[in-house]
Amino acid sequence: MALAMDTPLGKVVGPKTAKAMADQLSLHTVRDLLRHYPRRYARRGEMSRLEDLQVGDRVTVLAQVKKVSSRPMRQRRGTITEVTVGDGAGSMRLVFFNHRHAHLEVGAWGLFAGSVGKWQGDLQFTHPDCHVITGDDDDWARALVPIYPASKDVSSWVIQKSVKLLLDDERSLQQALDDPLPAPVRERHGLVPLATALRWKHRPESQEQVDSADERLKWDEALVLQATLAGRRRAAALEPGIARPRRAGGLLDAVDAALPFALTDGQREVGEELAAELAREQPMNRLLQGEVGSGKTVVALRAMAQVVDAGGQAALLAPTEVLAAQHARSLAAVLGPLGRAGELDGDPAGTRVVLLTGSQKAAVRREARAAVADGSAGIVVGTHALLQEGVEFADLGLVVVDEQHRFGVEQRDALRAKGNRPPHVLVMTATPIPRTVAMTVYGDLETSTLRQLPAGRGGVSSSLVPVREKPSWLDRAWERVREEVAAGRQAYVVCPRIGDLPGEKDDGPGGEDGAPPEDEKGGSDRRPPLAVLDVAEELRAGPLAQLRVEVLHGRMTPEDKEARMRAFAAAEVDVLVATTVVEVGVDVPNATVMVVMDADRFGVSQLHQLRGRVARGKHPGLCLLVSEAPATSATGQRLAAVAATTDGFELARLDLETRREGDVLGAAQSGRRSGVRLLSLLDDEHLIAEARVEATRLVEEGRGLADHPELAAAVAALALDDRADYLEKA
Repeated sequence: MALAMDTPLGKVVGPKTAKAMADQLSLHTVRDLLRHYPRRYARRGEMSRLEDLQVGDRVTVLAQVKKVSSRPMRQRRGTITEVTVGDGAGSMRLVFFNHRHAHLEVGAWGLFAGSVGKWQGDLQFTHPDCHVITGDDDDWARALVPIYPASKDVSSWVIQKSVKLLLDDERSLQQALDDPLPAPVRERHGLVPLATALRWKHRPESQEQVDSADERLKWDEALVLQATLAGRRRAAALEPGIARPRRAGGLLDAVDAALPFALTDGQREVGEELAAELAREQPMNRLLQGEVGSGKTVVALRAMAQVVDAGGQAALLAPTEVLAAQHARSLAAVLGPLGRAGELDGDPAGTRVVLLTGSQKAAVRREARAAVADGSAGIVVGTHALLQEGVEFADLGLVVVDEQHRFGVEQRDALRAKGNRPPHVLVMTATPIPRTVAMTVYGDLETSTLRQLPAGRGGVSSSLVPVREKPSWLDRAWERVREEVAAGRQAYVVCPRIGDLPGEKDDGPGGEDGAPPEDEKGGSDRRPPLAVLDVAEELRAGPLAQLRVEVLHGRMTPEDKEARMRAFAAAEVDVLVATTVVEVGVDVPNATVMVVMDADRFGVSQLHQLRGRVARGKHPGLCLLVSEAPATSATGQRLAAVAATTDGFELARLDLETRREGDVLGAAQSGRRSGVRLLSLLDDEHLIAEARVEATRLVEEGRGLADHPELAAAVAALALDDRADYLEKA
């Protein structure tokens, strides 16, 4: 039968097996099956490490039959057969009721798949799937036995046999394979042909063959991905935009003169980089990442002022109303009369700063929309409300997206589409990004980095408070809060949820950036996370009695949230008990202490963000990570690592190590496969960087991908496939 990569599996393995593969493993075509790689390899006697199995695991083991016995059952008619198998390191029991495998004889080797149970202290499989290896079964006599990700109805050996059908038909396979790697790329990097790589991956004779196959197949993934991103960068570079050059004596110069502090070297360097790109007709597409508190907002304001000077408008998109309001206040404070043009005390040489959110009163929202539409509002700050129909810009010249990881590319593009011509785009994140993530998830953007913090900051120290092991430390934590308040300063207490409602869905931790590693989330018997409303009440009645303790959370009305933040900023509140609504953008220099309750329920990057809310003034800060997790546990060690360093880039690496790579790529968020099976963001930085260089060369030389039809087809398939969602996340 002639094969093609898109041939349905039903024509290869039969309808029943094909349906099970599709339903349980999402394998539909020849391509899917060939790219369904073994998760590991086993040698006889070394495969399963039976001594390491845990009750509940669904596994496949390769073992030898050591003992077989049958006896009548006591409570009902029939027999029970018990088979003891071993792998040289451990043993387990197979149990069959009224069933005997004729080939399960002492000395036979076999593959056994099932869910691990326990009976009278011994591990066992009950009615496992069995595949006994015979002398004619040369596939299992190989040096390395491939063990595949399997399912209830599709065992590892069924997958192995199905793959063998494809690999044995060499002529059809060669015709079906479209090698996406151009020959010069393969030669430059010493990569084997695709057919060889697939054969060595699925039926290796040595570990060296597996390693060579992995290197080649990782290049497939990396080059297709990077060619997709290079194509996007190329298309963006060819878009006709509007140059927004700097104008002497304009708003930007006035902003620089009004700043109450000197710019850092990093801010100046990135500012010049942005200014040069804004002055070009091709739209800027840039990611600005920086440490918490490194002054990204000031850099963005200077870029916005340059665009306003050139006759355009700038829109700043923020993920929450609290952050949007904070940005609007901060920009208005820096601009002063320059941000109130048209008002009685405004400077006519300036512009207007307008806030637009979904919860504003209708009259306020209408007035804001009118100012945006007629161009009198040069700087527009808002939430998702900016994306709604009816919000029209007179001349949108710059889109600034803050905390980009909370938005998708489609939302960024929805705002870009409101410009008469493609606007310049600046996306910002205070979550430092490892280089490999920047080259993949954010690979369609050029990257700028701010590492230097402004002078005069007090610095923050962090400590883990393991309350189960050291309960007195929590008492001391509240004493420290009281001491700081007595010295005239303020504190945050952060909790994972709001409270008061069963099964609530609120603004606590979670999502791509906030969730701790999957294996650290705990079981169903774990107590509910601590809640803002409960903790605030306990603090008022207990360790923080007589202090002014207030709450802030996402269920409050926008007016109440705004009033509460204003009161805290004005030092009318001593302690603010809040959810993660204070995670980003909140800037109260007098706040010096943060106590994070149930810190183990937050992700590494989220803890770093939260910690950045203190020590934003001249006084040193303190962040206390309160957790019931043992200090020696994986969770405790993760929290200790956060406490040990304030280097966001080091923590970003730790965050990548402790989270599943699929989460980073967005696959878990979308519920779909990521399409990246072998490539590791942790281990393959050098390979990804080389693939980026090669992809850029291929896209920009000659006729681009038209000169490389196999690679172009792979890129097109990815673009049409909903598995490309991981490229659409931000």
